Amino acid sequence: MLLGRRDSIPLIVHVAYQMMFAIITPALITGAFANRVTFKAYFIFLTLWLLLVYFPFVHMIWGNGLLAKWGVLDFAGGIVVHNTAGLAALASVIYVGRRRVQDTGPHSIPLVALGTGLLWFGWYGFNAGSEFRVDATTAVAFINTDVAASFAGVAWMAVEWMTTRKPKFLGLLTGSVAGLATITPAAGYVSPQSAVLIGVASGVLCYYAVALKNRLKWDDALDVWGVHGVGGFLGIVLLGVFATKAYNPAGADGLLAGNPGFFVRQCVAVLGSSVWAFTFTLGMLWVIDRVTPVRVEAAHEQVGLDEALHGEQAYIEMG
Repeated sequence: MLLGRRDSIPLIVHVAYQMMFAIITPALITGAFANRVTFKAYFIFLTLWLLLVYFPFVHMIWGNGLLAKWGVLDFAGGIVVHNTAGLAALASVIYVGRRRVQDTGPHSIPLVALGTGLLWFGWYGFNAGSEFRVDATTAVAFINTDVAASFAGVAWMAVEWMTTRKPKFLGLLTGSVAGLATITPAAGYVSPQSAVLIGVASGVLCYYAVALKNRLKWDDALDVWGVHGVGGFLGIVLLGVFATKAYNPAGADGLLAGNPGFFVRQCVAVLGSSVWAFTFTLGMLWVIDRVTPVRVEAAHEQVGLDEALHGEQAYIEMG
């Protein structure tokens, strides 16, 4: 989202569009520590994280700041949204710890399917909309979004099928989201053929990232690190490999097009964002814990935070 592309839409529309990104990014983190964090600490966390992690990277990349001037590209949020949120989610679950009341697994796979469909549809706004006009780059970003998500879903399901001997619909859905997250930074800068490779890579790598999380017993309720954090990281790196001006003259040529310098800049940028998001989130949670407890009481967790903290019940059991 470079400054020059904003001229095609009214400023107020651009403001509303950026508000959407600012809302969805910390919402990703929220899913990781479900049923474990107090409401007051959560409010402080969201405010500080937006001010000191999200906004600086928005400015550095999309506001023609330091990283943009250095030549780093991120079409629709590989660093700004997914990588930083994923690493913050990992730091959060490590600091807060595991749930005392263990979850038994997906509550409703049909609802997961519905949510995935809504996400996929909304991702056209993320990726294709990030061109701020309808042109050839918009079309490329649109088709790349579909291609990467489709191949990632199939790749995840295939790996899981070989591993567990069962093809799982939940794996297909999760892999699709991993593909959406991974193609996000590269959507308007690479060819559809490259989007196929990015999708396959994301389906495989994100599957093993989630498997590693499970083996290490990190209680990331929505696999935010494995899907979004790893996906965003991978997307930025593969953008450095596959980027080509043949599909977007305003972009860059990547490693395969004879520009190793761009690949190095992408890698340095995403490593830096990962370290900052992770370490700052850990430190911020420690500071917040000195002011107000971050972890909910055991009794509240047992009852459920809807009822314990808000006096409501999300699910009413009918007798």
